[in-house]
Formats: sequence, structure tokens, C-alpha cells
Amino acid sequence: MHPSTLAKRLYLFLFIIIAFYLYGLGKLPLLGPDEPRYAQVAREMFLTGDLITPRLGGHTWFEKPALLYWMIVAAFKVFGVSEWSARLGPALCGLLTIAAVWRVGREIRASESSALVMATCLSLIFFSRAASFDVVITMTTSWSLAFFLLHELSTTKRKRLLLFGFYFFVGLSLLAKGLVGIVIPFGVVGLYYLLRRRWPQRRVVLSLLWGVPLAVAVSAIWYGPVIARNGWTFVDEFFVQHHFARYVSNKYHHPQPIYFYPVIILLLALPWTFHLIAAFVKARKWTWRSDDDFSVLRVFSLAWLLAPIVFFSFSGSKLPGYVLPSLPGVALLISDVLRQRKPAEYISIAGGTMVLVLLALTFAADHFARGESVRDLLLLANVRGYANAPVLAQRSDDRSAQFYAYDRVVYDEHGEVVTFDEISLTEARARGGRFLVLIPVRYVENFRGTPGIEIIGDNGRTAILGWNLR
Repeated sequence: MHPSTLAKRLYLFLFIIIAFYLYGLGKLPLLGPDEPRYAQVAREMFLTGDLITPRLGGHTWFEKPALLYWMIVAAFKVFGVSEWSARLGPALCGLLTIAAVWRVGREIRASESSALVMATCLSLIFFSRAASFDVVITMTTSWSLAFFLLHELSTTKRKRLLLFGFYFFVGLSLLAKGLVGIVIPFGVVGLYYLLRRRWPQRRVVLSLLWGVPLAVAVSAIWYGPVIARNGWTFVDEFFVQHHFARYVSNKYHHPQPIYFYPVIILLLALPWTFHLIAAFVKARKWTWRSDDDFSVLRVFSLAWLLAPIVFFSFSGSKLPGYVLPSLPGVALLISDVLRQRKPAEYISIAGGTMVLVLLALTFAADHFARGESVRDLLLLANVRGYANAPVLAQRSDDRSAQFYAYDRVVYDEHGEVVTFDEISLTEARARGGRFLVLIPVRYVENFRGTPGIEIIGDNGRTAILGWNLR
């Protein structure tokens, strides 16, 4: 193929992927328990100008580190507060993850197939369209491991620079999702050497002397001031509760069997699952200790896939997004299989996937999202004269009121939302006696005809009531 033709095709490919990942980011309301809360924490950072201490409803919120919040704050500052700007940072993280896989693929002359597989994995598409920490840690670990793999494949004098990139992105990974930002990159590298049955090169071992301090220094731009400002309160909540207690116990109520993630990774690989299985079958013929580029790539990609799965399989808390950082390893293994296939085969799969996603987003997603957010219910209540009324929200999978009624949601002294059945009449009257109340729709008939209660509407899952004690 003529170089100019190849360049044009590459630019067209990049344009399509970028447009696909940015299309419709603001079409749906913020959904679920996490997306609206994370966006609201970022908004409070944006409004107060405090980029160090995360807060939700004015109370400290030390569940996650700051990198996603900073991305959202930057987007809010440039584009204003909206769903689109809240999701822009994660979408860019998805694109940067694709770029990391593409860069590795270019080293073995398989850049288009590897990037195309990565770009059209339904799981990356899904997580890149949400204000999610999972896609941020996937991006940072992807670049750290891409740099390390390029170090293994490189024969030039730039090896030290590539190791610098590895440690730098380990530091960013600590800012992306805490200590797992160390576990995943070092776990993958360690498993890679174990599978190869080789010791690391002397250069790699000695790099720990300057690389680990570099990673710590990068992460210290947030951990240093947040610990200095909040002390043991931060250490206990962030490290003890949300790292160690989450890993060793079922404190946060996400138990799953130990075989959960081997099944999940097959789902995360859709629509390329059968190609991933083919890669596993092909592994029987690998030369595991060979130094040729393809052998190194295969073993490293397998370690990239397995290390997060093994680590999180022993966790007491399991969610599908935890192993999203395995996905680049999946894409690279699949691209190795696709080298023996005609381009028309994988291009048709990728194109068909993108078309189906666009159709679902355009014609079906609105109907689904209507029952997963109270945004429209709050707008309806505003029209009915409740625009300034305090909101008694729910502790449920839908926390969207925390974003859409951010300055009106009632919180208790522990930073938890106050629900309708928790507030006393004395406190209600002290707060003005006029509230919006969110309850499960199945209970709405219990209040029909009750004095002081106005049934405003519902979305099929949640009902919104006007409560007037005056």
C-alpha cells in the first residue's frame, strides 16, 4: 500500500474512533450510585476551589483519589457543569487506552488490528461513557505497562527513558485509584517474568532505586497535602476502610464466587470473546522463553490479562469494573490471532459493533435511563413550585439527586443522605416544613390522599412527592 494511502486510512480511522467516543456523552443523565456522586464531588471542588479535600454535600469524601475529580473540574471550568463535561475526562481516558494499545501494536506491525479490537470492546465503550474511576486506572496502567513492554521489545538506547515512563504512570495510577495503581503494574511485570522463568535484567532491578521514588513523588502532589490537611481521618477512611477492609471483607456488600472474574473477562471481551478463546488455545504452541518480539508480546499480554484477575479474585468485594485494566492484554492477545485472518473479518465485526452501539444510544438508551435517574422528576417538581425545597433522597442504587439537587439534599452528621423515614417532624418543621421526597414507586399508593402529601410523578422506579407541613 502506498504510504500516502496508508496515512489517509490511519487519519480516517482516528477520526472515526474519536468521534465515536465523544458522541452523545451528554445525551443521558448521570446514572447509578457512583456517577452522580463523583461528578458532584468534582463540582464541589470546582465551586470551592479546593482541589485537595474531596467533599460530598460539604462532608469529606475519601473513598477515591483525586485524578478523576481533577479531570472533571478541568472540563467544568472549560465547558461548564453538565453531563457531557463530567464524562469528557473518562472518554479521553478510553481514547488514551486505545492509543497505548496502538503504540504497542505498532512495534510489531499490528497497530490497526490491536487498536480496533481495543476500541470496540463493549466494556471499554461502556466505561468510557461514564464518570468512572475504572477507565482512569485502566488508562494509567495501560501506559505504564505499554512503556515496560516497549522496554522489553526495544533494542535502542532509549530503554532508561521507557522505564521512566513506566514509573511515571505508576505514580499517576496511584492518583487514579489508590494502591491498586502499584499492584497491577508490578503484578503484571512480576507474573511476566515468572511465566518466562527468567530473572529481570540488572537494569530493571536497579531502576527500582530511582523509579519507586519517582512514582511516589508523582503521587505525592495529592497524597502529601491531603494527609497533611486531614491526618488520620484520611488515612483511616481511604487506606484502612476503602483499601484493606474492602479487599479482605464483605463490608461493602459486593460478594462473588472466586470464579467470578474468569467469567466476567469473557463478557468484557465482547464482541471478541471467541477470538480470545482462540488465543488461549493457540497458547499451547507458544515458545514461552524465546526472545523474539511475538513471543515476548504474547507472554506479557497473558500476564497483563491474568494478574488483575488473580488479584481481585481473592478480594471480598468484587465488581466487574475492577478487572477492566486486563482489557489491553485481551486486545493484544486477540490481535495476535487476527494476524492470520483477513482484515475484512475483523473490520466488519468492529464496524458492526459501533453501528449497534450508536443505534442503541440513539433510540433505546433514553428509555432505559429514564428509570435510573431522578433528573426529570426534579425538573417536574420545579415546575410545580418546589424549586427551592430541600430534598429527602434515598440510599439506593440511584444517587442522582446528589448531583441534580446538590444544594438541597439533606445530609446527616456522617455525610449520609437523610431519608423520609429518618427525619423527625420537629426537624422537618425546623427546616421549613416543605420538602421533596424520593421513595420507591411501589410505596406511592400508601401516601395517596394523605394530607400534606402531593404525588408529583414517578419514572417507573422512583416516585417524587411534595411534603408540606405548613
